[in-house]
Amino acid sequence: MSEAGLPAVDDRDAASALAASASAPPDPQPDPDAFGAVVVLWQPQPEHVEHLERVRAACRHLIAVDNSPSADAALHARLRAHGIEVRHNANRGGISGAYNVGARALFDAGRRVVFLLDQDSQLGADFFPGMMRACARAQDENEAFIVGPKVFEVNLGRYLPVFSPQARLPKPERIDERSEGLVPTLFVISSGSAVSAAAFARIGEFREDYFIEYVDIEYGLRATRNGVPVLVNTEVELRQQVGQYVKRGIFSTSNHVAWRRYYASRNAVHALRSNASRWSIHWLIELLTLHQVACVLVCEQHKLRKVVAIAVGYFDGLFGKLGTFEQRHPRVAAFCKH
Repeated sequence: MSEAGLPAVDDRDAASALAASASAPPDPQPDPDAFGAVVVLWQPQPEHVEHLERVRAACRHLIAVDNSPSADAALHARLRAHGIEVRHNANRGGISGAYNVGARALFDAGRRVVFLLDQDSQLGADFFPGMMRACARAQDENEAFIVGPKVFEVNLGRYLPVFSPQARLPKPERIDERSEGLVPTLFVISSGSAVSAAAFARIGEFREDYFIEYVDIEYGLRATRNGVPVLVNTEVELRQQVGQYVKRGIFSTSNHVAWRRYYASRNAVHALRSNASRWSIHWLIELLTLHQVACVLVCEQHKLRKVVAIAVGYFDGLFGKLGTFEQRHPRVAAFCKH
């Protein structure tokens, strides 16, 4: 023992350990041709374009699918000059359509894993190597898989939970303290997630009749039903910030516009009812709908438009009436646009 009462340390042992650590080979970098990424653009700001160029430095095969209504020739030329492939999708099929366009192109080109990214996804320096290491571990168990990062929601100030796919009544489980290993879950958010080619072939494409909202949740539930594991990689973090957050008392909201409230309400009802035979989650439908209404009434502007959108979405989801808001209810959609 040392005079301070601590175990004595042999300097030679410490030096040997340090030398061994220094000589240890670094973690192997992933094959840059094994993966690609899809970034969905919507009227991107200059900071989004700069971020996209940084992503390209870490990802050789990057496709920007521009969902903006009209093509920006100067923007597309700039992106292509940085080695980024550009597809103008003009919002056909919403965010689902953009994912499908990019994923099909990358898988057809031989990529084994495709990452889905938003234009403002905040990626760390080790994002792609860390996620690809997790994909390699997942592939040891099943060639088909979906892996998402551990997501810190900036607005909420906490990590998003996981939901056990084995439970009949899934409950949120915190993973804040987890920093190693893969955790099974019912679904992951699309931003930052990695989908294997085998998973895409087995599950199919993202539902374009959902357009936006609950697209990733429905896909995760469909994956689990089809025997494709959905996993959270707790060793890689992604910071996400959705919407313009407003908090008043016990209510907090992302403050989305009325037409997005329609899709959130409708797709939640449809996704949860469609999976009621497998998981007891259909009871959440009314609760989620009432929560949306309460948040709008307490925290948001344009209350009438948003409550109308939620109500119409609820009944469309109940009766399985999907597609775009404009096609289904042109006059109501026009009212809710503002």
